[in-house]
Amino acid sequence: MIQDDAPGLLLPDNGEDSGGFSDSQDGSLEILNAEEEDSGIRLDVFLASRLGITRSFVRRLIDDGNVSLTPEKKAKPALRMGVGITVRVVLPPPESLDLEPEEVPFGVVYEDEHIIVVDKPGGVVVHPAPGNWHGTLVHGLLYRFREFGAFNNVLRPGIVHRLDATTSGLMVVAREQKSLENLQEQFRQRTVSKKYLALVHGRIKQACGRIDLPIGRSSANRLKMAVSGDGRHAVTEYRVLWRTKGYSFLECSIETGRTHQIRVHLGFLGHPIVGDSLYGGDKKAAAVLGRVFLHSWKLSFLHPAAGTRMSFTSILPAALRGQLQDVLSTGRD
Repeated sequence: MIQDDAPGLLLPDNGEDSGGFSDSQDGSLEILNAEEEDSGIRLDVFLASRLGITRSFVRRLIDDGNVSLTPEKKAKPALRMGVGITVRVVLPPPESLDLEPEEVPFGVVYEDEHIIVVDKPGGVVVHPAPGNWHGTLVHGLLYRFREFGAFNNVLRPGIVHRLDATTSGLMVVAREQKSLENLQEQFRQRTVSKKYLALVHGRIKQACGRIDLPIGRSSANRLKMAVSGDGRHAVTEYRVLWRTKGYSFLECSIETGRTHQIRVHLGFLGHPIVGDSLYGGDKKAAAVLGRVFLHSWKLSFLHPAAGTRMSFTSILPAALRGQLQDVLSTGRD
């Protein structure tokens, strides 16, 4: 259902683009082939380098029988790799991975012993996953902040909600289990408020609206989500900040946190986000911008220990400000 002229509500969410919590908690299978430059490298060093995890964790995977080799031979940490060896690794869910810290660019808006509020750049993946085992926000947090509590018996940042790799802006991260559980409950109870800014193609006539349409995995393209009758409940609210001849600048809030939710809903509405060729945006504009014009710019929640309301704002990144200047040069209503 799409309702236009709905009240411009400030709605909490579970995290745009990754549903607040991972849609899948299953582990994954990685298949790695040794190349010429890997010849002579120890198996534990090879896997730690390729997957961005610690050598001690690699040894644990080997001990648990999660590593196998082709041609078939017994997996041992000190085994020397050779050209043509294929290694199959069954990895647990990302939440339990023991990761090697890496220097990754991101902003820090606030920090204390309970939480960290970060400003994530576009292009940075939040959590390691198949195809993105290095350079994630979690790797960067481990590099910059050495003190975290144990989550599932692993010392790591507590990811409360997520942003898609191409989306920038504010996120709150827990430093210990109690804070993580408190913030997760706030998301469930919708006491967390979060606003996004999005530039979309076309002039949206209504001043504000509410999109209430279920979202599920696309049957035509497994890399995409889509409005689907058998999908999960999803609600996006938007308010038009201004319009030009060919664009609308929106403030969006999501009542639910489905993967790619804002992108899917606005694309279905016929107003895809600038830079989002996956969901109908102009491909030339996407190539020029190099990312989706979606930014998490306001975040508000109760401090998990003190209980006081905290509010943060993130300005648009330079690339997005430049895009707005180009668009506004055509004239604004």
